[in-house]
Amino acid sequence: MTVAVTSHVGARLEELRGQGRAALVGYLPVGFPTVPGSVEAVRTMIDAGADVVELGMPYTDPVMDGPVIQRAADVALANGTRVSDTLRAVEEVAGRGAPVLVMTYWNLVLRYGVDAYARDLAAAGGAGLITPDLIPDEAADWFAASDAHGLDRVFLVAPSSTKERLASTSAASRGFVYAASTMGVTGVRASVGERAEQLVADTREAGAQNVCVGLGVSTPEQAAQVGRYADGVIVGSALVRTLLDASDEGAGLDALAAATAGLAAGVAGAR
Repeated sequence: MTVAVTSHVGARLEELRGQGRAALVGYLPVGFPTVPGSVEAVRTMIDAGADVVELGMPYTDPVMDGPVIQRAADVALANGTRVSDTLRAVEEVAGRGAPVLVMTYWNLVLRYGVDAYARDLAAAGGAGLITPDLIPDEAADWFAASDAHGLDRVFLVAPSSTKERLASTSAASRGFVYAASTMGVTGVRASVGERAEQLVADTREAGAQNVCVGLGVSTPEQAAQVGRYADGVIVGSALVRTLLDASDEGAGLDALAAATAGLAAGVAGAR
């Protein structure tokens, strides 16, 4: 059984809904190009218009991540990025105006200790976790820890999800439900999955208060398209690519700021 917990991300989405727009949710991995460099990149992204932050915890078997994010994560892992670095990064960007969620594969949290990680994430100012490879049926320890430490828990649904799965995921999530626009991994695509809008509608009908869409959103036009029907527009690969393709860190931050601002403008003009 869950307890009453104030959702920091939910409150932010509600605030933006009152302004008549969706949220821009920006993803960046910790440790790329370095841990301090990733912190500076997140600060740049927030200052350029990201409303909610996803901090990716690098992992050796990233089943949901596409080639762009995998390349950045490989650099982070080669640099020796640790779970503790993610917590430090959260602490350094929290309080800048955007709630910070950590996106992580569950084995990393299990290894650290579920309650210990929840405790330390909350102490660092984090808002909660996105757990792409954890389903509500197997999340009893995470339910208890997230309730005890006041954290959001974001589970995923996909176009293949049954009505029963949509209902159970909506009931288990706090903050928002992550709607994967298409089957597959993250990445830049020419178009957003055609079933995304219906998936959002079905997830809301199943009981979700907030539904954010990710996978494949990379341009201001796509952000505007998704922002018309979703509560949040999640962008990862397109932002990470600005850093990967840059000639140096300064150029990367400039490109990141420009890309974020463009996406934010797309989301703001969606409704």
